[in-house]
Amino acid sequence: MQTNPTSTRGHVMVVDDDALFLESVSTNLSNAGYHANPFLGGEAAVGYLSENSDADLLLLDWKMPGITGIEVMQRLRAQNIDIPIIFLTMLSDQIYEEAGLLGGAVDFIEKSRSFAILLRRIELILSGEKSRSVVEPQSGSADIFASGRLTLRYDSRRAQWKQKNVNLTLTEFNIVAYLAENASRDVSYREIYDIVHGEGFMAGEGEVGFRTNVRAFVKRIRQKFREVDPVFSTINNYPGFGYRWRDGSEQ
Repeated sequence: MQTNPTSTRGHVMVVDDDALFLESVSTNLSNAGYHANPFLGGEAAVGYLSENSDADLLLLDWKMPGITGIEVMQRLRAQNIDIPIIFLTMLSDQIYEEAGLLGGAVDFIEKSRSFAILLRRIELILSGEKSRSVVEPQSGSADIFASGRLTLRYDSRRAQWKQKNVNLTLTEFNIVAYLAENASRDVSYREIYDIVHGEGFMAGEGEVGFRTNVRAFVKRIRQKFREVDPVFSTINNYPGFGYRWRDGSEQ
């Protein structure tokens, strides 16, 4: 199986229980200039990422024996491993896509799509990961931003609500930080989507696709805040446009 560990395009892990598919995708990635790192099943991939942080992206089969793709993602997120994940699947039902996005995946691609489409998605995601700057506070301390009951610690990328820690991933932290820093206005779906994927990226079915993606992220963020505050209602939806963060002065 071909790999290219000296590539500068990126390190992509590929996880699948189908050896032929795994070899095909890994070889195509290597030929496209990536360091393709194949894993036949989820356990080995989790073990690798538990000890190494050099991978840029994870291509993950949804349905595998032993440990499924969604279980792989859940284990990684439980260890605060926030590597971007693209699910590869034969399933087309929207319920599976929503489950993947709610779990923190960045895209969901059917295996029947051509490698050229998969490659383009990888390029857009990695260019966004490498080019976008992590959200920084627009005012006040360089390390801490406080608004009402929210405290953001930019040095450690941690969020607190009512002085209780909220277990956000790095991407979720960036979304909350952007909303809170722009609490005086409505923030569009597109702006939030660009924070997640990088400017210019488009997944799913056009505009409907990226709105679904953003709604999934915001739903998960709300759930995490409600784990520490059951009546949390600070993220308001502006139907058809986006969201607004209500700062402490409005509560």
